[in-house]
Amino acid sequence: MKLTIKTLFGFEDILAKEVEALGGEKIEKITRGVQCEGNPAFLYRANLSLRTAMKILVPIYSFRAKNEKQLYDKMMEFDWSNFLDVDQTFAIDPVIFSEIFTHSKFVGLKAKDAMVDQYRNKYRRRPSIDTDKPDVLFNLHCANDSFTISMDSSGAALNQRGYREEGHRAPMNEVLAAGMVILSGWDKKSPLVDPMCGSGTILTEAAMIAMNMGPNLKRKEFGFRTWPEYSPILFNNIKNEELGKIRKPSMDLIGIDIDDSAVTLARKALGKIGLRREVKIKTMDFREFKPINDAGTIITNPPYGERIGDDILEFYKTMGDAFKQNFVGYDAWLISSNKQALKQIGLKDSERIKLYNGKLECDFCKYELY
Repeated sequence: MKLTIKTLFGFEDILAKEVEALGGEKIEKITRGVQCEGNPAFLYRANLSLRTAMKILVPIYSFRAKNEKQLYDKMMEFDWSNFLDVDQTFAIDPVIFSEIFTHSKFVGLKAKDAMVDQYRNKYRRRPSIDTDKPDVLFNLHCANDSFTISMDSSGAALNQRGYREEGHRAPMNEVLAAGMVILSGWDKKSPLVDPMCGSGTILTEAAMIAMNMGPNLKRKEFGFRTWPEYSPILFNNIKNEELGKIRKPSMDLIGIDIDDSAVTLARKALGKIGLRREVKIKTMDFREFKPINDAGTIITNPPYGERIGDDILEFYKTMGDAFKQNFVGYDAWLISSNKQALKQIGLKDSERIKLYNGKLECDFCKYELY
């Protein structure tokens, strides 16, 4: 079975290594993703345990179309009944990179019309559309005049681990957080501190990495569970194998945030996946925190300036001063879209990696604190 596994920009190498470790074959890196081959067991395992995957797609049909009539006709040619029962609901998720087809919603509607008309012609009734929780989710990818239709085996994006509490103002994408921890080279043993932890996403992902806990083992819904060939027995066997890999090492993970409501959210999220005792979360100003260890790693997502306004440059200077005074011997990793503010840290970065936090282009910078 051929698979296309999507990720965030900058994580292609990490994802390829993850896929190889889980048993994927014929791995090829693409922009924001990896293509590989694997059997159903690998598909289930990948959805449960890949940390930097956003979606796992199974391509089923490719064609070319230069206008809407050709698109409709090509969609009508394919027998969709092998993948979608007339009594099931479905949705189409269009991703368009084309000068010919410029409106993704229009392309999705045209493709949907063709599918529905095929069922109506064949059965005199049609499957219903459900954009919220469809039984079958199709991904439509268009690059100029080249189309690929895939079955979305994940359903909701895989960053939706199920531990996040509602209410945080600007939560970090879980895949971004996991990728940052991996890119930092943290050894899973030394202290890890997030001095502006918010709802604790970085620390939660770090704890799961240290424990070898698959990020979606607590998740109940996957797209493949409604497929005709889905095997509950095989899935449960794979899930039990992944649960058996979890270990309980001694960890020193500390989160700090001045916002007590954010700290409460972080504790609730950790409790949802049974990590409440593994991570220490404190309400305090990070400038007042002094670690007891001589070495460790800082990974944090400070404000970029949207909320602090004109004081952002001074804030970054203060942050740099606090790190230099209180965290001697540590490596500090910061992600920020504010290049001017990063210059106020007062240290030269030893590594700088381009990432995206949502639509914001960011630098993920490493500072060695002597």
